[in-house]
Amino acid sequence: MNRENVKKKLSTLALSMFRKDFFGIYHGSISAKVESNRFIINTKEAIFDAIDDNNLIELYFKKDYRWNQASIDANIHHSIYSQISDAKFICFSMPPFTTAYSLEHNIITPKDYFGYKELGSIEIVNPGQFDDWYERAQSKIAHYFQSNKTDIMIIKGYGVYSFNRDIHEMAKKLAILEKSCRLLMLDNSKNDYNFD
Repeated sequence: MNRENVKKKLSTLALSMFRKDFFGIYHGSISAKVESNRFIINTKEAIFDAIDDNNLIELYFKKDYRWNQASIDANIHHSIYSQISDAKFICFSMPPFTTAYSLEHNIITPKDYFGYKELGSIEIVNPGQFDDWYERAQSKIAHYFQSNKTDIMIIKGYGVYSFNRDIHEMAKKLAILEKSCRLLMLDNSKNDYNFD
């Protein structure tokens, strides 16, 4: 796989998602599998509107010193790549409307056409205690993807993990999900203020 092309794709997607507030200044992660035992992921210090060679690091599945510079989510990405062959790109983001909607609901059932057609109903997973979430997340997220045969996982109050063979398909699904959640929240707020 052409590393420069992959890095450019990651950089372009990161900028787009940063502009939509899916990533914070140091919050989120994005990666691409480049060989059967290697992947490129953002570093801990990555600022997502300016991802370049300095903010991306290539990791071997076998951990070495480079893992110390990688995103806090590197273990989760590694777990997904090593267990799911269809995962070529992975993203962890915190889209504001999806994350906000997850706080008060257990399922997302889009009422808009594209959300309904592309996503259907999606369960919201409760991570339990946040204190030990990162220790559990590595196995829990990959297991969820495999057991539910899905490529998107919404975690209550935490964000969204997604993977795909195609980076554009992954981005499209995340955008549709966020738009659907925004519309659901607008619809709910309209109903809250309906005085008829």
